[in-house]
Amino acid sequence: MSQAPLGTALITGASSGIGAVYAERLAQRGHDLILVARDEARLNAAAGKLRAAHGISVLVLPADLSTESGIATVERRLQSDPSIALLVNNAGIGGMSSLLETSPETITSLIQINVLAAARLAATAARAFAPRGHGTIVNIASVLALVAELANPVYNASKAFVLSLSQNMHRELSPNGIRVQAVLPGITRTEIFERAGSDIAAYPPAMVMEVHELVDAALAGLDQGEIVTIPSLPNAADFETFTQARLALGPNLSRDHAADRYHAGVPA
Repeated sequence: MSQAPLGTALITGASSGIGAVYAERLAQRGHDLILVARDEARLNAAAGKLRAAHGISVLVLPADLSTESGIATVERRLQSDPSIALLVNNAGIGGMSSLLETSPETITSLIQINVLAAARLAATAARAFAPRGHGTIVNIASVLALVAELANPVYNASKAFVLSLSQNMHRELSPNGIRVQAVLPGITRTEIFERAGSDIAAYPPAMVMEVHELVDAALAGLDQGEIVTIPSLPNAADFETFTQARLALGPNLSRDHAADRYHAGVPA
């Protein structure tokens, strides 16, 4: 592959939805691409269009991230290709049903892709980028990372994992010149709803963002240096207030005695 001045972007879940739009937008910016997904035919079709439209190099890397071999395939590419400067950790599956309706197999797949694959690929990219002193990791989470009271508990927890992972990665890796961004989409018009057995038409139109607008906002947030990007949030200060309230708990989260309210009525 030729090495574009901006370096190569590796995008997981690149055959449709958010990943496909990231591929288009990053190609427009001049990145060479490595497209990762299970559907090789769909990836090849997308790659051909991107090469023709933007004159870039596009490699197709078929991999099923619900499997150990699929994760290992992408890890090997991240480790061995020094042209890669950007990982878009986008692959994921949804969970819209209740916990009681969710099969053990679905829970396993959801955690395998949304948690295990996301963490391992992010860590592999970080280890590859650190000696070079530069690189960018974009982890696609969800606004449901901030909302424990809605949707599927396992899905929400998986996206809370991605958010926490990203924030702590930023803390650890920024001294090495590595940028980390978590993107928290709200309801976005993609195939994930149909695959999860849901219908996006059931949601109020005012809550549904088009995927191109989402990705454009996410890239604008990256350009602005945001660590956490919530495309639909009108006032970024609201998330900062939330963060400061969370951090204020810190001094009292681990102490040598239980809080006084737990001693009420307990014999001395």
